[in-house]
Amino acid sequence: MAKEKLRKSLFSSYFSTTLSISLVLFLFGLLGLLQINTKRLTDYIMENVGVTLILKEDTREVDVLKLQKTLEATSFIKSTRFVDKKTAADELKKDLGEDFVDFLGYNPLLSSIDVKVNASYTNPESMAQLEAQFLKFPEVQEVYYQRNLVKQLNDNVKKLSLIIMGLSAIMFIIFIALINNTIRLSIYAKRYLINSMQLVGATRSFIRFPFVAKSILHGIYGAIIACLMLLMIFFSYQAELKQLIDFQDSLSLALLVLGIFLFGIFMTALSTYFAVNKFLRMKFDQLYY
Repeated sequence: MAKEKLRKSLFSSYFSTTLSISLVLFLFGLLGLLQINTKRLTDYIMENVGVTLILKEDTREVDVLKLQKTLEATSFIKSTRFVDKKTAADELKKDLGEDFVDFLGYNPLLSSIDVKVNASYTNPESMAQLEAQFLKFPEVQEVYYQRNLVKQLNDNVKKLSLIIMGLSAIMFIIFIALINNTIRLSIYAKRYLINSMQLVGATRSFIRFPFVAKSILHGIYGAIIACLMLLMIFFSYQAELKQLIDFQDSLSLALLVLGIFLFGIFMTALSTYFAVNKFLRMKFDQLYY
């Protein structure tokens, strides 16, 4: 009966420790997802800043195609789209809600190329340099983009990045504290066992090793549970999260899983090492306090 109670008590202790670690690692995984996809989301916003190249009236279609291929071959252009005079008039008519061509008697719009610039170039300095480059093409009459919008987006993205970095640092410290406290409470319950092993002549490394090894197992089991919980969220809410999370980015997801395992193993092992050392230095009468 006593052995059965002891076995149940040990199982309950191991289970609660593993569950606590897995929940912390799950939150760590969510934080990692936030970090990965914040960059993706900001890039998506920045790359949707449009640059319109207004073409000259006499530009031939073959010259337009050649210009598009030249632009798409550069490192700073994500995509291009040719908009002829008729398409431009139809789009403006749809926005205005009335047919301005019939009112004027002619179509005053020029053909253009809508350009999407890569996120790393969507800043005031780079955009000014790109504008100068675009104007060097003989087919381009004018370059139009919202300069104030580019500046505001860059300022807001910097602020958002600093806020997320600050919150992430705070959360990371909290995760470390939670795992450390969980491990210390687990070791605290075995402080008399540690002292007894010392009394029979066991060396510190001999006493420490099984605790660290078992703690590493807690970290591995906790990481497995945390990853399974993340996968459940992925598959349950894939349709709702597809705009925020790139499920095709297998490399980032694999690195996230690896990070969860490494963080779980490293923190549990390190916390156990210091917790055991603390009780190894204590005398018997100090164990009661």
